[in-house]
Amino acid sequence: MWAEDDLGPGAPPCLEGYREPADSNIYIMYHGTPREAAARIKWEGFRQSSDGMFGYPLNLPEYQRVIVRVKVNVGRVKKIDYQGHPMQKTWHDQRYDTTWCPPNCGMVPSGLEEDCVWDPRRITVIDVILPNMWAEDDLDCNIYKYVLET
Repeated sequence: MWAEDDLGPGAPPCLEGYREPADSNIYIMYHGTPREAAARIKWEGFRQSSDGMFGYPLNLPEYQRVIVRVKVNVGRVKKIDYQGHPMQKTWHDQRYDTTWCPPNCGMVPSGLEEDCVWDPRRITVIDVILPNMWAEDDLDCNIYKYVLET
């Protein structure tokens, strides 16, 4: 879980895993993406995916990933919680603004919660969080710490 203390008092709540977003609320959310895409998102905003559902998994080494922190007005939310759901590709036609896929329901390979927002104008980029990698010799592994881009 991400700590949101750094945003100060009055910041929108962070959407907590296992909790369906409430209609018309504003939440802080995170989007993992390659560094190049994050720069494009920062300057041009988000674009809709071609099929109107969840994006592809991020199959990149950890050091190439960045996190875009966003503020999202979710509007009307539809829960999509299994493969083959009748509204999996048509949720927006039924006047929903966001879909929510709960964790561990079989929709997302990672098992994580995922949201899909139809209209990119509902999303405001707050900042980009970059990886800062260092080797931990004693543990013989790589550790990743994410730092805010300045």
